[in-house]
Amino acid sequence: MRRHSRKNGIPDRWLDYKAVGERLHGTRFIAFKVPLKQSLNRQLSGSEVFGLWELQDTLNKENQELGLIVDLTFTTRYYNLHDVPESLLFVKIFTAGHQVPSDDTILSFKRVVCRFLRDNADNDKLIGVHCTHGLNRTGYLICRYLIDVDGMDPKEAVELFNSSRGHEIERQNYLEDLQCGPKRSNEGMEESEQEPMRGRAARQPLDSDSREERRPHFNDESWYQRSFPPRGINHRSHHHHPRDDLLPSPPLLPPPPFYPPMGAPHHSYRWTPPHPESQWRRPPRSEESRSRYPPAEPGWSPSSRWQEERRRGPPPPHLPRYSARWTNESSGPRDGPEEEWAGPKMRHHHRETHKHRVDTHGDY
Repeated sequence: MRRHSRKNGIPDRWLDYKAVGERLHGTRFIAFKVPLKQSLNRQLSGSEVFGLWELQDTLNKENQELGLIVDLTFTTRYYNLHDVPESLLFVKIFTAGHQVPSDDTILSFKRVVCRFLRDNADNDKLIGVHCTHGLNRTGYLICRYLIDVDGMDPKEAVELFNSSRGHEIERQNYLEDLQCGPKRSNEGMEESEQEPMRGRAARQPLDSDSREERRPHFNDESWYQRSFPPRGINHRSHHHHPRDDLLPSPPLLPPPPFYPPMGAPHHSYRWTPPHPESQWRRPPRSEESRSRYPPAEPGWSPSSRWQEERRRGPPPPHLPRYSARWTNESSGPRDGPEEEWAGPKMRHHHRETHKHRVDTHGDY
């Protein structure tokens, strides 16, 4: 028996069961395993993909129309209302596995079925029921309805379900309760418990087709020729690597356009060098650059100039020349030479101050 890891979201042993059974003869019921949403179906191959759109296609091929889906799984991770087509009604009844469903769960299932049959008495739309594998919980509730409401013999109901589903109910406690347990009450079955919801998927997803149709066949020569028509010489016709067949041949690109240099005479067949006078000329050097960078001497190289610049260091900043034109007798500049405006008194004051500093503090 094949097992599938739950880490990727695929239910355990989900691939071991048939996707859709047959319609139970004389009823509106049809059982199937849980359809998967698009993100989970991407992990499967083409023959294993099964979603709600694949379910509809399967029934349409058999001239059967599905009207209602009853979800009995105890989770919402497999699909949601946005994955259900707009043409279908949907009802969720959370039903725990491995244990016989409670009387409240049984009554909820009967109410959903009774209301749908009453609202669709003028057509032959089917009621699709599923749990994880579409077998144990699904089989128990369908058989319980046939036994309690339609009055079918328990053994006959179980055999009808097993033959229609293509698998037999596995849980022994379910079988014992159906065949030997008491019938459940139908009181309150005509009441409406929850309103069926309309699906919200307006159209089928583009990549929800079978995996074989979505997957590109790189080894298919016809597909390769349709997708990448040959251009020029087939460079893989001789001595190509086996893995080269997995990748498409790169297309041959046209050569880049040729643009002649600026000022060159245009000729449609050949190119001639431009006249020297048409080239860009370097502007004349300024006096400052000539003084700082003298003409190169024999044996000069860029490295020698760099070493010379490093030895000299950066040029000194340009500072204004100092002029003693300020005195503490005036707050502004004085015109005329120093001898005219300093005066003997000012010169005497300067000498006395300097002498006092030398006598007091020493030579500084």
